[in-house]
Amino acid sequence: MTERTGQGRKIRVGVLFGGQSSEHAVSIASARSVMAALDPDVYEIVPVGITRDGQWLTGGDPMRHLLDAGGQLTNRPPAPNERTDLVTASGGPESAAGDLRRLDVVFPVLHGPLGEDGTVQGLLELAGIAYVGSGVLASAMSMDKAAMKAIFRDAGLPTPKTLLVMRHEWERDRDGVRQRLIETLGVPCFVKPANMGSSVGVSKAHDAGEIDAALAEAFRTDPGHRRAVVEEAITGREVECSVLGNDEPEASAVGEIVLTGHEFYDYEAKYSDASTRLIIPADIPAHIRDTVREYAVRVFKAVDAAGLARVDFFYDEAHDRVLVNELNTIPGFTATSMYAMMWQAVGVSYGELVDRLIRLAMERHAERNRRY
Repeated sequence: MTERTGQGRKIRVGVLFGGQSSEHAVSIASARSVMAALDPDVYEIVPVGITRDGQWLTGGDPMRHLLDAGGQLTNRPPAPNERTDLVTASGGPESAAGDLRRLDVVFPVLHGPLGEDGTVQGLLELAGIAYVGSGVLASAMSMDKAAMKAIFRDAGLPTPKTLLVMRHEWERDRDGVRQRLIETLGVPCFVKPANMGSSVGVSKAHDAGEIDAALAEAFRTDPGHRRAVVEEAITGREVECSVLGNDEPEASAVGEIVLTGHEFYDYEAKYSDASTRLIIPADIPAHIRDTVREYAVRVFKAVDAAGLARVDFFYDEAHDRVLVNELNTIPGFTATSMYAMMWQAVGVSYGELVDRLIRLAMERHAERNRRY
């Protein structure tokens, strides 16, 4: 278990949740699980909520405000003795950075853009505070699907063929871009916003006629509205593996996603379809399981991740091969999320995971501030 600070007081943990991405609600669910798992004898929990329009809430009960308003501020005045401050990075003495400096460690439970992509990690670096998870570089690269695939290829990791499409080139020469995609990747193919999570904005283009609409949706949902990635369609089983650690990461058991009534693991299949099954451990050959676990650690190291990550794969049974799909630096983190359940399968409880992640964050922060 993580020990108290050297002064004997509780460790002040800021749990950061909500955010401006489409995964706002997922973040809230993850944060509630994290806060429930923190040992009150060891930790002082400081909830910090971020509304959908980017306002920071500290003091009082930010969780209740976000839940009451569906991510927006309510018009309900604070209850007696309840204070809720709205702070922004440019806000005077009660700024976000000022509040964060009063914490020992921050546990960001933010999914998607403006949370998982290196932006919040940069703020925490500027504030000089320890935080759970990957740093700015790993977070940014892993959120950007084009950059992430380039890292995989450079590291010699097998991954589906992918092409980056810029909106300006698509608008200038649609026929040429469409032809390049078909010749290089074939159809069907998957079209995705370059920077988004939870399969938001992802479409399967079954033929050339569906590519236009799929790209339009990808550009619409990409945060910058300018970059999309198009990927060859792989026929295979979707398997996943969790990673935990810093310089010497460990891989969990391997799990499998089994879909019913969905062509691919889209947003509905992930969060609202009860027929989607999670099988842990995955019923796959031993050599495939070992390959998945080996690749998971290699992926983690290739992007210089830290703390935690979930790595997603395709198991192509027909060719007896494993392909790396993507890495998530802040995966869904409830007690029943795939990340936690794959660790539970090897005897690591949810509470222990939370505790170890805080310890890893503080160790990494101390190492970075070490004087040589």
